[in-house]
Amino acid sequence: MKKLFVPLREKIDKKLITFTDTPLIIYCAVILGLSATFIIRRYNEDLALNLFSELLGGAFTLFIINVLLVKNKNKRWLVVQDHVDYLIARHVNRLRDGLATRVFSFRPHVKTELSEDVILAEIRNQRDALFYQLVNTEDISSRISKDLFSEDNYDYFNEKADDIWNLLNMKYSEYLNPQLVSLLIELHTQLKDICAHIRLYKKADLFVDEKAYYQASGMKGAAAHLKEVIVIVNRLKQEGYSEPARKI
Repeated sequence: MKKLFVPLREKIDKKLITFTDTPLIIYCAVILGLSATFIIRRYNEDLALNLFSELLGGAFTLFIINVLLVKNKNKRWLVVQDHVDYLIARHVNRLRDGLATRVFSFRPHVKTELSEDVILAEIRNQRDALFYQLVNTEDISSRISKDLFSEDNYDYFNEKADDIWNLLNMKYSEYLNPQLVSLLIELHTQLKDICAHIRLYKKADLFVDEKAYYQASGMKGAAAHLKEVIVIVNRLKQEGYSEPARKI
């Protein structure tokens, strides 16, 4: 039975090797140009021959040399693709765990007599259920732990945002799927915005007279961005990018 939904990670793994970086329209233009020389030949055979020679040389460069260069680039990428995918998936899984425990005081209920793999799967299922509930809750402010607005959590979210940014700026980022890059950039931005609202909330300690305003504004902003982060990490998991640490 064919899958109704194929995760982005599997699409990338199963995708045919990209044979060239050249847009399809360029190939069409070359082919049309070669065809046009046969029409020009009726009126000026020398001109048609010169044009045909030039276009044939361009076609050779496009179809042969460019293909070989891109094939070599793809070969280098395939060597590290699994490692990069795993690295992204680990970062996302760690962030999901941090969100659940640090922000929403997630405490899983498991039977310790079960095997380690079963316990891990149960914890992940309970965390998924929590995130699904939060995404479908209009205002999650009441679910947020007050400990969110601490220096420790500011450093935590700042560090996670930097981790995502480092992924986007690594050597092989040019090979990442644009959809994946878009999700990671949005995740980085949302995490930085959470840091900004933690700072806004903390201003209540400096401006006592406006304490209620800063706390309310910081809480409202943080809640909105936390919800967006949950939406993104849920999407990344759906696309295959959330994975616990592998066992050696």
